[in-house]
Amino acid sequence: MVSIQNGTIEDFFDSALQTAKEIDNNEKVTPKHTIWMETDDLLKILKPQRTKLLQYLKNKTNIYYNVLLEEMKKSPSSLNRDLELLSKYQLIDISKEPNAGHGIRKVIKPLYANGEIEFRAIL
Repeated sequence: MVSIQNGTIEDFFDSALQTAKEIDNNEKVTPKHTIWMETDDLLKILKPQRTKLLQYLKNKTNIYYNVLLEEMKKSPSSLNRDLELLSKYQLIDISKEPNAGHGIRKVIKPLYANGEIEFRAIL
């Protein structure tokens, strides 16, 4: 499960410090899959069209950009903004591969495939 939390850089370092203390005390460290993000970005990801995109990508191992564009019924500029935000927080990976006889095509790979994403906001 990936946990997305809003917070500041200080919140991130507090979390890292807690993990470091567990290591120093020879305690078993539970892997944390937490992504810290600014509140504004968290609210942007929670928009209905972006959550729909996250849900669509959830069960994919990878998908071509042109297929995603068609399936989501979005404009290229809108999809690019969505993918840029998701990529910024390492929820997806965007790569390019040769498309025989047609140049290059983008491949989108969710990095949380078949996992859950939990959103937490503390105001």
